[in-house]
Amino acid sequence: MGAEHLAPDNRALAQQVEQLARQVETLTKRVDRLSLKMPTAAATARPAARKASAAFEGGDASEELLSWVGKSSLLQRLSTLCFLLVIALILRTVTDAGLIGLQIGSLLGMGYAALLMFLGWRRYQRNNPLAPIFTICGAVLMFTVVVETHAHFESLPSIPAYILLMLTGLGMAAISYFYRVPAPISIGTLGMCLAGAAIDYPQPYFPYLGVLLLTANLLGYFAARAHKYSWLRWILLLVTMFMIIQWGIKLGVTLLAKEAMAPILAPPFFLPILLLFALTYPVTAFLRLRHAVTDRLSRFDLLLPTINAVWVFALARYVVFALGESVILVGIAGVLAGLVHLGLAFRLVKSEKTGARGAKAFVAAGSVLLAMSLPVTAGDLLYSLPFLAAGAFGLTMIADKWQNGTVRLTSYLLQIYASVALAFLMLAAEPGAYLAGGALTAALLAAFGFFQYRWCRSHRPPAEGAFFNRLDKGDLSAAVLLLGSLMSAFFLLRIVAYQLLLFSLPATTVGNSFRSAQSVIINVAAAIIMLFALAHQKKEVRNIAILVTVIGAVKVFLYDLIGGMQGMPLVISVFSFGLATALESFGLSRWHRFAPPSLAGETIPAETSLGKES
Repeated sequence: MGAEHLAPDNRALAQQVEQLARQVETLTKRVDRLSLKMPTAAATARPAARKASAAFEGGDASEELLSWVGKSSLLQRLSTLCFLLVIALILRTVTDAGLIGLQIGSLLGMGYAALLMFLGWRRYQRNNPLAPIFTICGAVLMFTVVVETHAHFESLPSIPAYILLMLTGLGMAAISYFYRVPAPISIGTLGMCLAGAAIDYPQPYFPYLGVLLLTANLLGYFAARAHKYSWLRWILLLVTMFMIIQWGIKLGVTLLAKEAMAPILAPPFFLPILLLFALTYPVTAFLRLRHAVTDRLSRFDLLLPTINAVWVFALARYVVFALGESVILVGIAGVLAGLVHLGLAFRLVKSEKTGARGAKAFVAAGSVLLAMSLPVTAGDLLYSLPFLAAGAFGLTMIADKWQNGTVRLTSYLLQIYASVALAFLMLAAEPGAYLAGGALTAALLAAFGFFQYRWCRSHRPPAEGAFFNRLDKGDLSAAVLLLGSLMSAFFLLRIVAYQLLLFSLPATTVGNSFRSAQSVIINVAAAIIMLFALAHQKKEVRNIAILVTVIGAVKVFLYDLIGGMQGMPLVISVFSFGLATALESFGLSRWHRFAPPSLAGETIPAETSLGKES
């Protein structure tokens, strides 16, 4: 039946079917036309697929290796290097054979090296893969020719040799700057530093060498700024420190021995050049830390200010002392430098939006400088210790404000240093050597250490810093502050006890009684600390009381009994230890009875145990 005899609904359906049939017919024709074009593409792709499959199935890795070598131009670079070295060796052979003079041969060698660096410059302009071969080969040849000509042939004076080395390093740095490539400046700076140190070693002309090393360190800073070459700066720093310290030691030995001064030592130039290094290193570290674009700071820049502070101050003090001048000026300069470092730390914090990331480097350097220079300025280590203890307490509060764990750790170390230094002074001197000054210093150190400990126990460590995040999450290291405070208090009571014994006993019995008095002070302190811990349920203080008891036991049984103490002083010493242990036994036996459940057990959460146990 035709479409005209169908019902209206069936007629519409038939029209749709006919339309779909026409579309299918059109698509079939298009597929046929595309299939006629496919054999050509398949035929071209099939041989390559067969080759790849054959190479894979046969496991022939040499084909891949040769393909990589060809793409990387390795053989081309090796052949170019060989040809360049052949020309240099020909010039060396002709010079050694005497066909040309040493000076002419040296000039030809340096000219050839300069030509290679120039050709490398031109090839960098054209993005030639052989450009690094020409520049690096030229620089290495230049350094080698200069050192050999000056050291072995002695046909090149010192001043032109140092100038050529500096020009070579600057030229390689210019190539890296213009074409943004790291190899030239790294090779040029490292070669300039090592070649300069090798010239006339171990008797170089130190002022020229100092200027060359300063230039190398500046170039190393720019290299690290562009390419993050911290390893290069470490090498430059170590070579610089070795050569400048050697200069200072030779100068000091000559001055102290009153020997004839060698011209290479040049005393008038030492302190100015040392000052240049003292200014260059912290400034470059400050700029690097201030303009850091990532959260990961360079370890070199974090350590550089402290390393620079230690070696520069110690060397300057030694040389000034050897010169016969007053070292007080060096101490004043060190104090000012320490305050400047702390000021730079505050400047870094002010410029930072995410915390004091780099300030910890200058806080550590400033603290070290103050610890080294304050005794020199005051003329005695004893009178500088209260200032260091007060500074340590202040740094703890600054660390909390900055949320910097490293600064807090620095404050701990500074406070501990003050306490340990006091102990060494007191134990090394006679009991009556330090009276009013010693007692006042010990009292201040005991107070600052105790208040710092109390403040730390009421303020958790900052979240920043690897030490408190990984090694000491519970801030257990703050307990050392309490130990330092107790040690300072012991020396205070030691001075008081000696003076009382001196006024109340004959001079012949003072020494024996003083030894006993020290044992009594330690044992009584252990008992008092244990009772305090029991009354306030402080487990950390309890552990410190046990440690003090151990110290008292060593003092009584090793130094008093075996050391020859006799008579009533020995009786009092042993009795005091027995009384202390009895009181501590009483406290320990009732510790769990008086302790709340959270303190009696060992399941206190880390977040709450710090405040409760303190």
